Formats: sequence, structure tokens, C-alpha cells
Amino acid sequence: MVRNKIFSGINKYLLFYTGLFIVLFFIIVAVLAPYISPYDPTAVHLGNVLAPPSSQYFFGTDELGRDVFSRVVYGARISISVGFVAVGISVVIGLLFGLLAGYFGKFADTIIMRFVDIMLCFPAFFLILAVITFLEPSVYNVMIVIGLTSWMGVTRLVRAETMSIKTRDYVTAARLQDLTNTKILIKYILPNVITPVFVAATLGVAGAILTESALSFLGLGVQPPTPSWGNILTAGKDNITFAWWLSVFPGLAIFITVLGYNLLGEGLRDILDPKIAKK
Repeated sequence: MVRNKIFSGINKYLLFYTGLFIVLFFIIVAVLAPYISPYDPTAVHLGNVLAPPSSQYFFGTDELGRDVFSRVVYGARISISVGFVAVGISVVIGLLFGLLAGYFGKFADTIIMRFVDIMLCFPAFFLILAVITFLEPSVYNVMIVIGLTSWMGVTRLVRAETMSIKTRDYVTAARLQDLTNTKILIKYILPNVITPVFVAATLGVAGAILTESALSFLGLGVQPPTPSWGNILTAGKDNITFAWWLSVFPGLAIFITVLGYNLLGEGLRDILDPKIAKK
């Protein structure tokens, strides 16, 4: 039994640190992109069209002779920015609605949760597609649309936690001290619901990166010549039979990044959840 606890502890910290290493690696790559990239990611070199990976072009070149390594490195900036901003929007909305529904209950809870149910009736990706087709494709619109269509899970999580916490003794004592509802929410309830929200947000970044890549792949996200992992894959689709590197390298970047955020989120959940931590 002791041995199982030791291995369980090792596994959850292994997940956390592996995910953290991957996430920090790509964040550093995104921040230092101008210093890491050997070429301008948008510079066209028609004399080196579809050159295979070599010592000069680490990941080869695309159909316009642009360095794929430089484009993948700069694409990390787009994907990570979209992930953080979109999840930030969804967390703010989800926290606000979840706290209101869980704390006040009754009419507020009914209205907010019925709206959540309506939003959840539509498949998330198709809802995003429907909205984004009416807007000009850009990285800013992608961030906003993903954020505004992915807050429902956070709302339900925060509502459930708030309903549990508001019945505890220290919240009752705060009410007896005539503290306002705003102060009780900020001082006593918000700090106790933020941990599961943080875990959900970490996992949400992975979903936002996948969504952005899919939209860019379909031509509804980040538009060329701005490099994005999704629009690099679009070029790879058209040249898959004789330029495998256009699909493999951006695909690996998406896979490893999403894996990193999922490992980090799972590790955080195992470490921060008191029920799991005691096992």
C-alpha cells in the first residue's frame, strides 16, 4: 500500500513536470521567435521551392520557398496567444455567471443555467464556424469567438463549487457580520473556486489551440502570409505526396503542445484536488 502511494505520487508529479516543461518550452520559443528563426517567415524564395529538410532549412521550405522552421516557430506565437486570450475571456465570463448563479440561486440561477443549456445544445466547433463565417477572418476575431463560445463548462463548474461553499460555516459567519454579497463573493468564495477553474483553464488552452488550428486549416482563421500551424498544414495538404515535411512538423508542434497542456492540467488536478492527493 505504501509502495502504491509512492508510485502514485511519482506519477502525478511526473505528469505535472513533463507538461510544465513542454508548455514553458513553447512559450520560450514563442517569445524568442525573432532570435531563433534563421529567416523571415514571410520572405519568398522562389529558387528554393519545396526544398526538403537540410542543414540550411531545418524543416524544409514550402511552395513559395519560405522556411518552414521559421514559420513553425512564429506560428507558436499565434497558437499560444489565441489559447491564452480565448481561455481568459471564457474564464472571466464563466466565473461571473457561475458565481451569480451559484450564490444567489432562484431566478438568477434559472436564467443563467437555461442560457447555458441553450448554448450547449449546439456543437461547439460548428457554433464557432457559424459565427466566424460572418466576421472577417483574423487572429483577433478567432480569439474573441472561441472565448465567447467556450465559457459554459467553467460556469457549471463554478456554480457547483459556489453552491457547496456558500453553505459552510465561515460564509454564514460572514453574513452575520453584515458583509455585502460582493465582499463575501470576493473574499470567501472566489479564492475557494479558483483552483478547479485554473485546472479547467489549463485544459481549455489545449482545446483553444486545436480550434484555432482547425479554423486556420479551413481558411477561416489566421490568414496567410501570417504563419499559423493551421495554415501551414493547409499547404501541406496540397503537397502531401511529395512534401511530407509541410504536414509533419506543424502537426507535431500541435500534437506536442496540446499534449503538454493536457499533462499539465491532469497533473495540477491530481496535486491540487485534496481527494486525489490523500490517496
